[in-house]
Amino acid sequence: MELRPIGWVRSRICTPAEAPMQGREGDCLAEVELDPQWAEALEGVSPGDYLWIIWWLERTAAVRTRIHPRGDPSRPLTGLFKTRSPNRPNPLALNLVRVEAVEGSRLRVRWLEAAEGSAVVDIKPFLPEFDCPTRKGVGSGPARDPSRAREA
Repeated sequence: MELRPIGWVRSRICTPAEAPMQGREGDCLAEVELDPQWAEALEGVSPGDYLWIIWWLERTAAVRTRIHPRGDPSRPLTGLFKTRSPNRPNPLALNLVRVEAVEGSRLRVRWLEAAEGSAVVDIKPFLPEFDCPTRKGVGSGPARDPSRAREA
């Protein structure tokens, strides 16, 4: 398996300790500076859009299979996959962000909790009709043939 960064985070957050536990808790402003080869891939992205930013957690602690949610020992131990702990088997993070500006190969976004210099590995659109499972109609469509991949 091979991952290649498509860009880098420019942020006032310098260490994981400075980051909010969830991006929307801190209202962080940051920039995603894409490699210029990916500038065209931003076509159609506009201020006000919501995107998923997938980035690499370079500075994580040891991975444990059970943790106290939000690092709070008063909470019962919980399986890692039921939490959003940054300490993952594969150090990938997923943040929902709101686009504030698009300038060439740069995105200015709100709510990205990544530290300065973090590698961005992918960007995907937030699609409420698919990303909100409680929304009417989600999961009620016809079964699809998984061998028929298509572009969204």
